[in-house]
Amino acid sequence: MSIDIQQVKQRFGIIGNTPYLNREIEKTILIAPTDLTVLITGESGVGKEVFPQIVHQNSVRKHGVYIAVNCGAIPEGTIDSELFGHEKGSFTGALAERKGYFEVANKGTIFLDEVGELPLSTQARLLRVLEYGEFIKVGSSQVQKTNVRIVAATNVDLLKAIHKGRFREDLYYRLNTVPITIPPLRERREDIYLLFRKFAADFAEKYRMPAISLNEDAREVLLKYRWPGNVRELKNITERMSIFEQEREISAERLKTYLSTPDMEQLPALISSDADSRSFMNEREILYKVLFDMKRDINELKKLVPDMLDKKSSSGNLADTGSYPLVRPYTTSVDNADENVVSVHYADEVSEDAGKEPEPEPETETEKEDKILSLEEVEKSMIIKALERHNGKRRNAAQDLKISERTLYRKIKEYGLE
Repeated sequence: MSIDIQQVKQRFGIIGNTPYLNREIEKTILIAPTDLTVLITGESGVGKEVFPQIVHQNSVRKHGVYIAVNCGAIPEGTIDSELFGHEKGSFTGALAERKGYFEVANKGTIFLDEVGELPLSTQARLLRVLEYGEFIKVGSSQVQKTNVRIVAATNVDLLKAIHKGRFREDLYYRLNTVPITIPPLRERREDIYLLFRKFAADFAEKYRMPAISLNEDAREVLLKYRWPGNVRELKNITERMSIFEQEREISAERLKTYLSTPDMEQLPALISSDADSRSFMNEREILYKVLFDMKRDINELKKLVPDMLDKKSSSGNLADTGSYPLVRPYTTSVDNADENVVSVHYADEVSEDAGKEPEPEPETETEKEDKILSLEEVEKSMIIKALERHNGKRRNAAQDLKISERTLYRKIKEYGLE
């Protein structure tokens, strides 16, 4: 069978000639005429949503219904109703019978985006659809049949999710019949400038103004940048520059003002070795970021008050320096990988081996509590700061925290931040 990859690219608006990308497009075209289940993986912003459309339009189901469902955007309490439908009166607010997506898309294709965000109970229902082609509406006991092809996508490492008990292993292998992996933009260096030119031309036409361009230095900066937000980030930056820049030739200095330069570059211990990724794969890494930020702030404060020493005289008064210690030096650590507790260890604590030193005074309950920060408190603080930075916009705050919007909604409700 002859495969015209360039024709498919043109039809679906795919820009790039990277061999890895071409290979995944070719694989997608080859399996499209079959009914095999497809699992598309890749970082956020790489354009995973295009590939299910290629599968659908090149299959025998192309005249059927195509439904795209963002599993991470549907609340956990209603997702079963959305996917499988419900009977009248099955729960509060169910004023009428409703058809779910699997019933509506019979003989068509369903694209389940962010499938890793599905609750475990919904995963069990989905597995039944995949294995037997049947489902039961919420509030019903009648089994219904459906003939739907499922294409799923995720930016989550599902194998890690399986290990943590967040995703069913049997469902993973059932979805992963044909794996399609979309490479991140940093692995498509030769495509970056092509994408920029395409976006610049599109926005010039949209806003009826001359297209922006880059000088040589700016082009070099463009190619060297890591693009953590991938194609979506490149498109957004190009659009902003097209609107705000008066000079249509962009210099390297102007381009850099649009690129994010996170402090995380100085923290290699937090960077995943897999493809040099900076993505936070779980909520615990948010805690680690907070701890390193605390350490940095304390070090900066120490530089401002180098002469202030945290010493006490035998009478319990401050040292002869007469300066009140603004900071009590301490270090932080996670005591146990299985415990959501962070211990704060103060530098002036006396060890048991220091026999010649006087016995430290017994700590009060308040002092003990001050030495332990719960993971919940740290998470709550991070969420509040992220919401403040983005003026309460939860979608932007979730992207800033590197967690799904659905997880952020759950945390807001859990900590009473509504």
